[in-house]
Amino acid sequence: MNTTEPETYLPEVGSSIQLGTNNSNYVSHVKKLLHRRMLVGISDGRFFLGTFYCIDKQGNIILQDAVEYRSTRRSAPSPMEQRVLGLILIPSSCRKTCHVDCSIDEQLSLMSLGEQSS
Repeated sequence: MNTTEPETYLPEVGSSIQLGTNNSNYVSHVKKLLHRRMLVGISDGRFFLGTFYCIDKQGNIILQDAVEYRSTRRSAPSPMEQRVLGLILIPSSCRKTCHVDCSIDEQLSLMSLGEQSS
């Protein structure tokens, strides 16, 4: 993602720790991420870039206007193939990485959210 803002990691969701007493705090942090560009990597090596639309209690993410990126094994002008998908659901069981464009203040705020859940 070519952007002037830093990326931040979205902590894992769906754990019993985060769904307990910190639920309203977690929801307020996640609401700040709505409609931002998100890059999600999954276990088979593909990446999806789209607009963060929602997340459920299990940690499944829905991206809007998503584009799939995967590496090509054949010799091609570009080492990555892309495909426009639209609205997609990414199951939490497949998700390996998750990055969101945000300001430095928001990045620090999200980092503190991850520390609270530990």
